[in-house]
Amino acid sequence: MARQPKKKNEVETTGHEWDGIEEYNNPLPRWWLWIFYACIVWGIWYTIAYPAWPMVQGATQGYLGWSTRANVAEEIATAEAANSEINERLASVELTAIADDPELAGYARSAGEAVFKTWCAQCHGSGAAGAKGYPNLQDDAWLWGGTMEDIHYSIAHGIRNEDDPDARYSEMPAFGDILEEPQIEQVVNYVMSMSPAYEPQDASLVSAGEEVYLDNCAACHGDDGKGDIFQGAPNLTDAIWLYGGDYETVKETVMNSRFGVMPPMGGAQLTEAKIRAVTTYVHQLGGGE
Repeated sequence: MARQPKKKNEVETTGHEWDGIEEYNNPLPRWWLWIFYACIVWGIWYTIAYPAWPMVQGATQGYLGWSTRANVAEEIATAEAANSEINERLASVELTAIADDPELAGYARSAGEAVFKTWCAQCHGSGAAGAKGYPNLQDDAWLWGGTMEDIHYSIAHGIRNEDDPDARYSEMPAFGDILEEPQIEQVVNYVMSMSPAYEPQDASLVSAGEEVYLDNCAACHGDDGKGDIFQGAPNLTDAIWLYGGDYETVKETVMNSRFGVMPPMGGAQLTEAKIRAVTTYVHQLGGGE
């Protein structure tokens, strides 16, 4: 009697069907499962060993004590130690003598550029060309002077801030509370006539505006409008206008004044060597005196 062929054991399906095609319910390979379980165990261990879980006041630290901040701080400390000797020289030499030492001058420019891009570029721009309300450090218009000593002082103590008692300080009054509207229009037209870059909106008001200017503005900007670096009063006869020189902008300045603030970089912010480095970098950009 002939043997009956054995029936193949049919694998159950998942019950899913796509266009007549059914999916077998085959078990996952054991090697894949073991790798999957190992990844779960590894993931749990990783979140315990390294900073991972966000908490109310920070993330869990992990029992290994690993920290990217600590690594960066260690690298910075190593670099500072390597440059300690030249930084000591930079901090102790006369400012005007830095340029006489090629090695020191080269280091100061390089280090100063790094300091500038970290601390100063947010306001003055990466190329130090400034923006509306933020001085261009490449031109020759320096409100508080552009010598090495002047730049160093401005960086160290800042401008019109409340954090450093030695900050440079001046304040333009808001003439909107002092002068009548016709007087403001007159003096705005006169001020615009002083600059070669702008034309007064109404030339007939220039003559009367000169009298208003001499009575109210000349004490700081000078009778000739050349300004005064000791007061931080800008030169009104050039083509460099920090906030713009069109009629509406000048009128806004006269009526409400301007009060730009620069934070002090000395003390806890930058070391003396870094202040001198960025002073050297800024001075050699082209506008330094």
